[in-house]
Amino acid sequence: MSIDSMFVHKMWDDDELSKMVKNGVPFPMLSDAGGKVGSIYGVFDDNAGVETRGRFLIDPDGVIQGYEVLTPPVGRNVEETLRQIQAFQLVRETKGGEATPSGWRPGKKTLKPGIDLVGKVWKEWDTSMAFDK
Repeated sequence: MSIDSMFVHKMWDDDELSKMVKNGVPFPMLSDAGGKVGSIYGVFDDNAGVETRGRFLIDPDGVIQGYEVLTPPVGRNVEETLRQIQAFQLVRETKGGEATPSGWRPGKKTLKPGIDLVGKVWKEWDTSMAFDK
């Protein structure tokens, strides 16, 4: 979603994004003309009439589970966004019975939250997952 019109979004998808993402963006882009939604999320700058780049991960209950706000010169990482969505989905499916460490990917080891984990995360956490190599 951005303050750009649907026409600008279409042109952006046709002329730019489709060259970076096969077949273009696989979801609808929404227009926030006037910045009403951006104002609610605190990313619309009234004085400049623009929105800061924000990413909000909202669960099916409408609760924000994660967010990131970046200034325009810094790009976002779609792969990291998808990884986080998968992590939030797993945590939701397990009703908090599993936690995903930094760098976790589907199929990789999770942590089992509880009193037995306190002070022992370092033993359970595979540090090779912490950072991409």
